[in-house]
Amino acid sequence: MLNRRHLRIKVLQALYAYFQSNEENYAKAEKSLLQSVDKIHDLYLYLLLSFSEIKTVSLNRIEENKKKIRPSQEDLNPNLKFVSNKLIEKIENSKDLRKLSELKKINWVGAEKKEIFRKMFLQIKDSETYLQHMNAEYYGYESDVSFCLDLFKIEIANSPFLYNFFEEESIFWLDDIDLSCSMVLKTLKMQDEEKEFELLPLYKKDDDEEAFIKLLLQKTIAMDKENEQLIDDLTKNWELDRIAKMDIILMKMAISELQVFNSIPTKVTLNEYIEISKFYSTPKSNGFINGILDKSIEILTQQNKIKKTGRGLLN
Repeated sequence: MLNRRHLRIKVLQALYAYFQSNEENYAKAEKSLLQSVDKIHDLYLYLLLSFSEIKTVSLNRIEENKKKIRPSQEDLNPNLKFVSNKLIEKIENSKDLRKLSELKKINWVGAEKKEIFRKMFLQIKDSETYLQHMNAEYYGYESDVSFCLDLFKIEIANSPFLYNFFEEESIFWLDDIDLSCSMVLKTLKMQDEEKEFELLPLYKKDDDEEAFIKLLLQKTIAMDKENEQLIDDLTKNWELDRIAKMDIILMKMAISELQVFNSIPTKVTLNEYIEISKFYSTPKSNGFINGILDKSIEILTQQNKIKKTGRGLLN
């Protein structure tokens, strides 16, 4: 499930595209934002489906080896521990995963996609993770889960073949992959051997995350002129066109959030945007942004524009 920091980043990306386009179309910006968030779930589904693809390659190799002119004993009596993995079997048999994947047209169909997993399996079969599992004497559901977790963390999540594919599919997916990987790991860990395979939803149940990103986008655009004037007043020694566009948008978002979301503590907002600036701005930007936002908080508090409600939310 999505966390607030990642949601803020998606809003940042949508706002950057909006201001760069010089096209004042809020509806289009909101649609683009919601689609980019939804694509995180697409990435999550792709990653879950990768287990079955790797298993299929393994099964094909087993059958090919049996058809050799002079098959070895190992070819005729292969180690089936991987292809018999109970957790992978649960993933394959998941009606919810199949239904959602078909609905969203998420699949690994096609020669080019199949080649990705052929190359991946060639690396995986010689990996320490794979060999230790295949040679271990213990069996059972828990060991299958443990292997899938290690396989995903060490091999699948770090596969350059998958990274290249995701980068070509969406310019934002490399920003989203860490979050999607953490969702996959959480999904694998929470499965009950006796129950149906359970998927994670994109948003938490009964939560307001979608409303949060819509309102943050809307208010940052609506308050653009006044926020820009405040930033201009606080950067008298700088011309706005000399400040990085991403820095300005980050500050506008933070200033909007401080005034609009009464239940989010001031310190939380400040810290979140400082952290985001470390990844999306220049090396020195976080100190600059921190200074401007500190001054903004002073002014907005004096003007009674920052009103926090609830215990412990005044700072």
